[in-house]
Amino acid sequence: MKNSIKVERAKKNITQADLAKLSKVSRQTINAMELGKYVPSTVLALRLAHIFEVDVNQIFTLEDSDWD
Repeated sequence: MKNSIKVERAKKNITQADLAKLSKVSRQTINAMELGKYVPSTVLALRLAHIFEVDVNQIFTLEDSDWD
C-alpha cells in the first residue's frame, strides 16, 4: 500500500514525533508507515485522515500487489 504521509506531514509542517503524539502511536510506527513497512489499522488510517483533514483515500492507495 502506497501512502503520502510524509507529503501530508510536510504540508502541515509537523515532525514524525508530532504526528505520532497526535495519532497516539510511536514515532517508529510513523516511520515504518512512511517507508511502506507497516500497514495501519483502519482506526489509525482514519485518525491520520482526520489529523490531515483529508479523505483517507488521499493518504493511502492500494497497489496491484495488495490484491495478491
